[in-house]
Amino acid sequence: MKRKGIILAGGNGTRLYPSTVSVSKQLMPVYDKPMIYYPLSVLMSAGIQDILIITTEQDQAAFQHLLGDGLKLGINIEWTIQPSPDGIAQALILAEDFLNGAPCALILGDNLFFGSEFEATLEAVRGSNLGATIFGYHVNKPEAYGVVEFDNDGKVISIEEKPDNPKSKYAVTGLYLYDGKAPAYAKTIKPSGRGELEITTLNQIYLERGELTCALLGSGTSWLDTGTHRSLLQAAQFVSVMQERQGRRICCPEVIAFKQGWISSCDIKALAKPLKNSGYGEFLLKIANEAD
Repeated sequence: MKRKGIILAGGNGTRLYPSTVSVSKQLMPVYDKPMIYYPLSVLMSAGIQDILIITTEQDQAAFQHLLGDGLKLGINIEWTIQPSPDGIAQALILAEDFLNGAPCALILGDNLFFGSEFEATLEAVRGSNLGATIFGYHVNKPEAYGVVEFDNDGKVISIEEKPDNPKSKYAVTGLYLYDGKAPAYAKTIKPSGRGELEITTLNQIYLERGELTCALLGSGTSWLDTGTHRSLLQAAQFVSVMQERQGRRICCPEVIAFKQGWISSCDIKALAKPLKNSGYGEFLLKIANEAD
């Protein structure tokens, strides 16, 4: 079965208050595009066309106004509501009917990944539909994240959620690949002390079964969690610098859809037309004209 995608874009965004009192953080701009474009780009770059977006009830209409059913991008987007922010693993339960036994890629709506090395890593693991794959990234303050520990052979031996004494410098990022058993495993998880269904607990279930692997993201990959004001600013600065340096826009779903062969250059022109007064629209037109 083909892998499906899940974007968790729920939650209340309390770390970004008051900016997120009236708007979802995943709809806030990261430089020149809405935050949700970045995780959507990851799934599309991995060849995933069936995607479920999980939102809060009050924000769903705004997300649907932005993305609709995905047809304009050559993909299928479905929607469901997260009734309360009860943990990342809750996403697998909410997505059970959508997945219908298929393997999936779950990505958090406030995570940004970029780099040729990252794309190569995705390509290397995308064919495996068994067990679970997490992605580790070297960080300076691992105690703020889920932390993965390895033995001398590079095999995962433990995962801890925000430990006081981290056993490694490798944080677990907000991208997870699971086989079709993930929703059933998620249903067995009991809420943690903070009342959430922890994704770390789900990963521990796979680890105990010998079905968990970790792909390490090296210096050729940039990973940013845009959940705080400071990290949101840093992400915007990163995107600005990369685009100025390369002379192109990064993480554009329209361009990814075109490169995947899901839409045509004529489709890009149609998508660019209402955006023609922005630099983003001009870039899309440039891509389409170069392809003609």
